[in-house]
Amino acid sequence: MVQNVLDWLDDTARRFPDKTAFEDTQRVLTFAEVRALSRAMASALARRVGSRAVVAVLAGRSALTPAIYLSAVYAGCCYAPLDAEAPADRLRKILAHVSPAALIADESTAELARSLDFPGETLLAEELADTGADEAALAARRAAATIFDPLYIIFTSGSSGTPKGVITSQLSLINYIDAYAGVVGVDETDILGCQSPLSYIAAIRDIYLPLKLGASTLIIPKQLFSQPVKLFELLNEKRVTAIGWSVSAFTICAGTGVFKHLRPEHLKKISFSGSVMPCRCLRLWQEQLPGARFVHQYGPTEATASCSWYAVEDVVGEDEVLPIGRPYQNYTMFLLDENDRPVPAGELGEICVGGPGVTLGYYNDPERTAAAFVQNPLNTAYREIIYKTGDVGRVRPDGLFEFHGRRDRQIKHLGHRVELDEIEEAVRAIPGVEECACLYHADRELIYLFYTGPATDRELATALRAALPGYMVPRRFVPLGALPRLSNGKTDLQTLKESYFK
Repeated sequence: MVQNVLDWLDDTARRFPDKTAFEDTQRVLTFAEVRALSRAMASALARRVGSRAVVAVLAGRSALTPAIYLSAVYAGCCYAPLDAEAPADRLRKILAHVSPAALIADESTAELARSLDFPGETLLAEELADTGADEAALAARRAAATIFDPLYIIFTSGSSGTPKGVITSQLSLINYIDAYAGVVGVDETDILGCQSPLSYIAAIRDIYLPLKLGASTLIIPKQLFSQPVKLFELLNEKRVTAIGWSVSAFTICAGTGVFKHLRPEHLKKISFSGSVMPCRCLRLWQEQLPGARFVHQYGPTEATASCSWYAVEDVVGEDEVLPIGRPYQNYTMFLLDENDRPVPAGELGEICVGGPGVTLGYYNDPERTAAAFVQNPLNTAYREIIYKTGDVGRVRPDGLFEFHGRRDRQIKHLGHRVELDEIEEAVRAIPGVEECACLYHADRELIYLFYTGPATDRELATALRAALPGYMVPRRFVPLGALPRLSNGKTDLQTLKESYFK
């Protein structure tokens, strides 16, 4: 195993100096250019901040952004990517929470960066890149680095209103990328199509797989995911062969009827994650792309993006529910009950994750770190930190894990315990439903169902009464043109609550 992600870039830039590493609609950067740019920026950065400092990066959706991230790594620092489309108040909260040694912006985000009133030094990436590489300074920073050092801090939503910064080490990222590449089969011949915001956890595959393998990444414009015909045209024009997208990206494309016009001709390697994949949608993709490899991923940011995988070998049935599979290489997964004891075979329990893929905890947040990253209660012999996901799962007789929703999605309704995820699973099986989300209004004692697709309220109610006990059938049906989304592609449940629970 390599000791630093920069070992990948150094080697790949030597083997494929003129090959495209990252491309957007305006710019192409080769591996040699990425290395040169990031080392030049790193040299300027190293003159301003110390080794192992945290550097915040507020950059646009461009080929330059991965080079900015890597400049922090060459400088011996840990980078904290910020979403330039996030509300300014959220960005200010993150900056206040992290107190980074510097904030790097690019030309597209410079004005936003200045508006945040960051008290430290704000640097412009393009100006940093104009300096030459200081080989001695970079060598000194590299010599001091270890595989256990923090690599980046990715921010996720926090129930308290304060975003949680998940700290991932070099070791965790290297372990995950090695495992993912082996399972999906990505190699130097592939062109990756990046859907995720570059500041989000799913983008690590599109950033680091090229460094490891010599593959190329096309950064797809965000607006094309609401214009599937143009999206597929771009995938074909650029000959994209591999994608790792959120489930919502697949369902949006499938729901528009785009396959009646064209299909991605070169796609062969496909992974999806982030939420439950409706098998009606997956089946359509499988039928349109026969011979492609489809891999279902499961896992939280706290486990370095994903911790388990399931290769879908056969065309699925429309009412099938996919398992989340088996752990990736060097991950462990098991189930615990509410008293931290193993659950009997076939019963539900909380999914727990162990191994080097478990991240370092939450930045500057010891209380929440201590609650979620705990000593394995099944091991009293030595220190072994696991992450308790809060997700409910079950192990099938064949050893594959199933996902059964969130522990905090269980409600008490009319004297019954109800899993909102179970209702959503039943709704997805109904013809005419594309996507759905259930919420509970405790004060009114009402279950709300938000959905997209041509199905009517009457059709939904009739179908659900035949599939679920009466107390589980929603009493409020809200048809929407589209479900609100967070930047990571997941349904924005908070926005639904604020809009409809007044």
